[in-house]
Amino acid sequence: MRLLPRTCAVIATATSLLWGSLAAVSEALPLSAGDRIRLYVSEPDLQQPVDETFRLSGLYEINLNGNLELPLLSPLPVAGQELESVEQQVRAELIRAGMFQPSFVQVSAEIVEWAPVPVLISGAVFIPGEVFTDGRPAADLPRLANQPGLDREEIPFTLTGDYPSERFLTAASRLAGGVRPNADLANVRLIRNDIERVIDLSGIVTSEPIEYVPLIAGDQIIVPELGFDQPELVRPTIVTPQVIAVFLSNQTQPRGGGATGGEIAEFTYGTRFSQAAVAATCGGGSETVNADRRVALVQTDLLSGETTVYDRSIEGLLREPNQSEDGNPHLMPADSIVCYDSSVTNTAQLFDVINTILNPFTRVLDLFIQN
Repeated sequence: MRLLPRTCAVIATATSLLWGSLAAVSEALPLSAGDRIRLYVSEPDLQQPVDETFRLSGLYEINLNGNLELPLLSPLPVAGQELESVEQQVRAELIRAGMFQPSFVQVSAEIVEWAPVPVLISGAVFIPGEVFTDGRPAADLPRLANQPGLDREEIPFTLTGDYPSERFLTAASRLAGGVRPNADLANVRLIRNDIERVIDLSGIVTSEPIEYVPLIAGDQIIVPELGFDQPELVRPTIVTPQVIAVFLSNQTQPRGGGATGGEIAEFTYGTRFSQAAVAATCGGGSETVNADRRVALVQTDLLSGETTVYDRSIEGLLREPNQSEDGNPHLMPADSIVCYDSSVTNTAQLFDVINTILNPFTRVLDLFIQN
């Protein structure tokens, strides 16, 4: 069974559109290891014809060390730089090497393919660790029929790479399961090449503009924790989950059309305990028989393993959701909802069991009486 509210898709679509429009006006993305660029360099001002092996124009991939390697030149460190800076660096190196006169050299570069980049994220996120941002596989890149792998082309041609919307700090937070309700978004730390920078993302909660920070391979993100949860952060945003998976079990009698046991359902992030109980069909039916049914919410911290159980009557949860010490908490990823029968149903089932046990003896006794 898959319980996915219609509003979830609407929210997810709206968030994606908002993200795309905001990211489009952000600063240019820096290059990272694995990115592929098309480089055009005007031919050197030499007296003799240019040898084919000396041509510089072609398709290049930034190596694992973050360097751009051009023929006859020392490796150029370009990771973390934007295309304009790379053009200037290549031009300066060609002039320094005496291969060009300053007035004749022309260099231009364009992105062909964005590579997925690994970043490490820790702190107040649901799934800390290393995540890989999106990238278009090299196997999908169209090539000339006679062009080997990453070799330079004899004739440059233009390819258009996909815009890497996931190569931003906010998207990396979603890839790590999203930030937790206790995340300190005003003091997110980004460490790159041993240099730390503090980024304020609190505008996500206050609906104010934020800075969209592009990432490169090897970046480290630390989301600090606050000493309390923020209810306003338990909703779909560009740094929180859109939907969460929850385990449902309903073995009550009579059983409705909801979960029957071991089912996994999806809920919009921000759904509360009472709403999940209704979705699992824990309530309803005859008030005389089912009014005192109970439902339990089991929450287990994915990192510490600490488990908290909220046990409430269905009627109390639905009619007075906040009039209890347990309250009506928000659902978190991998929570469990368990429904229990009412005392009337339990008693009826007990008599059914007794009747089943005694039934054979009753039949034997009837035989003796008849004889």
